[in-house]
Amino acid sequence: MNTEKINTLAKTIVNYSLHLKENDRVHISFTEEATPLVEEIIKEAKLVKAIVGLNLYNPRLNARLAEGNTMARLEHLKKVKEFEVNNYDAFVMIRGAFNDYEAKNVPQEMTKQFGIMTSDIDDVRINEREWVLLNYPTYLDAHKAKMTTEDFNKFAFDVMTVDYKKMSEDVAPLKALMERTDKVRITSPGTDITFSIKGMPAVPCCGEKNIPDGEIYSAPIKDSVNGTITYNTPSPYQGNIYNKVSLTFENGKIINATCDGDNAKLNEIFDTDEGARYVGEFALGFNPKVLYPMGDILYDEKITGSLHFTPGRCYADCDNGNKSAIHWDMVLIQREDFGGGEIYFDDVLIRKDGKFVLEELKTLNYEDQ
Repeated sequence: MNTEKINTLAKTIVNYSLHLKENDRVHISFTEEATPLVEEIIKEAKLVKAIVGLNLYNPRLNARLAEGNTMARLEHLKKVKEFEVNNYDAFVMIRGAFNDYEAKNVPQEMTKQFGIMTSDIDDVRINEREWVLLNYPTYLDAHKAKMTTEDFNKFAFDVMTVDYKKMSEDVAPLKALMERTDKVRITSPGTDITFSIKGMPAVPCCGEKNIPDGEIYSAPIKDSVNGTITYNTPSPYQGNIYNKVSLTFENGKIINATCDGDNAKLNEIFDTDEGARYVGEFALGFNPKVLYPMGDILYDEKITGSLHFTPGRCYADCDNGNKSAIHWDMVLIQREDFGGGEIYFDDVLIRKDGKFVLEELKTLNYEDQ
């Protein structure tokens, strides 16, 4: 156990990510493996006289319960979510890795219904409360990453405790560039897609919400997306993993969706509601210590040299008008070792094969960190 890094991470969560102060109410949901970190967060929260509530979370047991979902249970769970969002100022969700197929037998219609029932609550929690989400490293994470448990633990805490203050300074020129950009074009093997981000804000993510962090997001003008994008990392969702997902857009809407697997299941997700076939987020990843996908979106969307293009709900601070019960981050890595690719802003090449080519952006390149 890396006591020093755990303490650093707890201080980051309390003082940098959540900005907790006296009498702020913070709710911590965590898996058992994360107890050492939660103990440190409690110590730091006490120092600022915040009020702490705890909830022990077990993904396996939750999945077993959800297999027997009824409308009565969903109504009860909705009330629980309402209580939490109405009675806490901040949320910490610390997950441990779990079997991606654990929820495979959960009735998908019930999952879809619950997403619709609680979308307004989720909007408040995401957009009007302070929150941070992270994964505590486990042996299953190490297996996914093809590393020893000891090596992965060191990697995870190194990634989660990067210098987020410096990162926020380094990304400022990219934020400015995105906010004066109209047309974006992305090309890669199986990908040639264009859209507009004209007038949309660009929001840097440098440790305030997700840990690990390292991305900047915007959103396309809703009806401006045309072309095809093919993702080259696994995309877990609702108890299944989809590989080589390819989406074709016309005037913003997904008109064709395929994968190397169950296309019917894939399209069921995009048929959740009208907004599920439109895009709510476009983001670039640049965490210098995250290089390879492991099927965990919290890490994968931060991969340096990557982007994610997200069907579903937009964020309130980058509102393109798309509302949906889903928000599905899917990742395309454009580094040379993943097939390469280019990003153009207003017909100017700004990133090639995962490396920023404009001088003012080169501090974000992985090779320089």
